[in-house]
Amino acid sequence: MKNAHLRLGQLEYVRSTEKIQTRVKLHVDRYMGEEEQGHLLSVFGGDADVGAIVAAIHEKHPFTLIFPDGKAKVISMGADVSCYRGALTIPGRKQPLRHLVAVSQALHANGSAGKTFLLNYDRTLAWTTLVSFLGVPADPRWTDWLIDRLERDEKVAQLEGIGCGPVAILATRDSLLEIVSKGLEQGELCFPEVNGPVLWPSFKVQDALKNIQNGELFT
Repeated sequence: MKNAHLRLGQLEYVRSTEKIQTRVKLHVDRYMGEEEQGHLLSVFGGDADVGAIVAAIHEKHPFTLIFPDGKAKVISMGADVSCYRGALTIPGRKQPLRHLVAVSQALHANGSAGKTFLLNYDRTLAWTTLVSFLGVPADPRWTDWLIDRLERDEKVAQLEGIGCGPVAILATRDSLLEIVSKGLEQGELCFPEVNGPVLWPSFKVQDALKNIQNGELFT
């Protein structure tokens, strides 16, 4: 990846006590959040620094997030955050880097409470995810009409992101069923011509993790 460092953000954590001051700064390759609430945070750095961030997350401490364009804001991951740690082996480096992915309670329960989060906004992926998460009986051919309705009703909210183009779709199972019912009544939607399984497009994990910057995809 050329100039990958230009698409990274930074996470800064500062904590002062009477005896010691802690200052940690890590690279951020992906982030998704709304206002001061972070939902997904992916950072990497040294073992001690990552450990300090994990402890701070569980203690609900705030952080300063610096976006690639230099904009900074204070965020928090909230309560009941799930943290996943791993190691990144770098050629020529004796010690591996530590990798941390933190997931908010709301994102961990994605699809509930009338809000579905998407790391990147693709209309087909959006409709497939809604049907899967909310258990809506539907057809993939309804994608454009349904997503057009959600966009028109301002139910697709753009979120802040680093390394992605995240959105939150504000819809419940009942509200989607109501939209589907109206579409069928108005003749805008139709059932499959024959009985049988409905074939949905498949997506790879890489499709959801593509980098997006200024509307362009970076794999």
